Amino acid sequence: MSIMTNLIVSIFMIVFAGAMIWLFRYLGTLGQWRAPKNNLSNKAKLILNSKVSFYRALPVEEKKFFEFKVSEFLENVKISGINISVNEADGLLVAASAIIPIFRFPDWQYLNVKEVLLYPDSFNEDFQTDDGRDASGIPDNIGMVGDGPLNDKMILSKPDLHWGFANEWDGTNVGIHEFVHLIDKSDGSVDGVPKLFLEKKYIIPWVGLIHKNMEEIFKGRSDINPYGSKDKTEFFAVVSEYFFENPEKFKAKHPELYEMLENMFRTKR
Repeated sequence: MSIMTNLIVSIFMIVFAGAMIWLFRYLGTLGQWRAPKNNLSNKAKLILNSKVSFYRALPVEEKKFFEFKVSEFLENVKISGINISVNEADGLLVAASAIIPIFRFPDWQYLNVKEVLLYPDSFNEDFQTDDGRDASGIPDNIGMVGDGPLNDKMILSKPDLHWGFANEWDGTNVGIHEFVHLIDKSDGSVDGVPKLFLEKKYIIPWVGLIHKNMEEIFKGRSDINPYGSKDKTEFFAVVSEYFFENPEKFKAKHPELYEMLENMFRTKR
């Protein structure tokens, strides 16, 4: 073989070896969550029943599975308070936020988050709580998925987490919103197109619906949260909140979007 051929073969082998190492490491992380040591207590079930309408509406057998997934999540993801105490209801609402969008994916595990940090209020880009706006007057965050040093962490405002479940029909829930971002991120890119949830044939129609509905928001002709017009990523998270919080209204107002999300989250029966 020529020198050029040998060089090409060598480069291919290096790239192939690197890809295989990455693949084995990735596969090695699958299924790594520990099984929950205990079932949810009766008190925990009562909290879920009183605060989480999604759980309350499930038949008995599906409630048991929801409880298992909540227990599994809490066994593997740490819930910490930043200058605030964390109680049982806090942890249960974080876990419920995580389980609602993946409930029809029985083997799903959030391997891209290890800890959820609860803040006493909204927070700015420096992760400081203040009067709700940063120096430039931009409203603070009530939730975010971390990156860089915070890559495996999520941050949520504790009051806003509770508000999302207390106001069950307003179409907003910051916990669900942020976990949908993690779902979006799970295929390696945060772009509003969750390829692990979306069959290939639906990708182009989904992107088309995103652009169509973002335009409607821009023109003031949509009841979808205006924050959804920021980009495709936020649109996906915002409409997912609406879909799970008030499915009947969402279906009536946005039948095409409803059908797409129904396929995506496998909620159709």
